[in-house]
Amino acid sequence: MKIVEVASNNRKRAFRIRTEEGEYDFPHAKLTTPPTPEDPVVEVYADEELGNEAFTYRLKSGAEDTVHMDAVLEYNEDPAYVNEVLLHHLTVEARKALKDSGLSKREVIRTLGTSAGQLYRLLDPANSSKSVGQMVALLHVLGRDVDVVVTPRNGRPNRRGQRKRAV
Repeated sequence: MKIVEVASNNRKRAFRIRTEEGEYDFPHAKLTTPPTPEDPVVEVYADEELGNEAFTYRLKSGAEDTVHMDAVLEYNEDPAYVNEVLLHHLTVEARKALKDSGLSKREVIRTLGTSAGQLYRLLDPANSSKSVGQMVALLHVLGRDVDVVVTPRNGRPNRRGQRKRAV
């Protein structure tokens, strides 16, 4: 995801990152080199050397650091990013399961009722155009069970926007 514009808001103590997909905040507290009132952010820009997929900021003291867009998406719990991370983890597990299963790729293709190209796409960690359902089916063929656990997050808004209290 490319950064279109980034700005620092010292009063809110956060960066505001604008992309073509939307706007995100990233608090200064999450930085490895956070600014202070005595050492504020003096410059921030989308880093062209990183393909505008990260931003670099410089403090008054001269200290610099870079934040990749993945960290911003993770902090903001972007649904597309969360899905991509889940697919990546399932893909890594499928690759391990294929190696451990002793099954040939041809046998897996036959059992899944798919093509060789589709199997290779499912096993490609960089490919995000697959579904969780496809990955679960592949893992099942490879002798793995996938359990989905859904738990509430304490202190997060529920469906009605009300916050749950930790007990």
